[in-house]
Amino acid sequence: MPTLLHDPAVTRAIRTRVSTLRPDAARRWGKMSVDQMLWHCNQAMDQALSIGQPEPFTPAPLPRGIIKFMVFNMPWPKGAPTSPSINAGTQRFDFDSERARCLRMIDQLTAKSMQSADWGISPAFGQMTGVEWSRLMAKHLDHHLKQFGA
Repeated sequence: MPTLLHDPAVTRAIRTRVSTLRPDAARRWGKMSVDQMLWHCNQAMDQALSIGQPEPFTPAPLPRGIIKFMVFNMPWPKGAPTSPSINAGTQRFDFDSERARCLRMIDQLTAKSMQSADWGISPAFGQMTGVEWSRLMAKHLDHHLKQFGA
């Protein structure tokens, strides 16, 4: 069974890992600093909750369904490309604010019913269900927390 952020044990584990992050955490791969990673994860959760409007999607060289299958079902490579709509670039962010926001966003996301019809639109995958968003956010957060040893 896929991991869902809505599983209380998963939520607790992710929240604990986010809480252990420090502003000087060294990345194990990629280019983002820890504050940029938190901002990036927060932007993704904004999309899930329909808080922000996603930027138009630039089609990938593979059909959307194949990419979605790969993202949901295969391990993510270290240093995989980041969607332009949630790429921090060279901006820096306040670590404490982004970490607090991340914890609030996790709570907000998990408080929303997976059966709700008003989940956000993914720039990469289009309309997604609550179960799909819960699964994607659990995998996304886990990936980036591992990136910083949390």
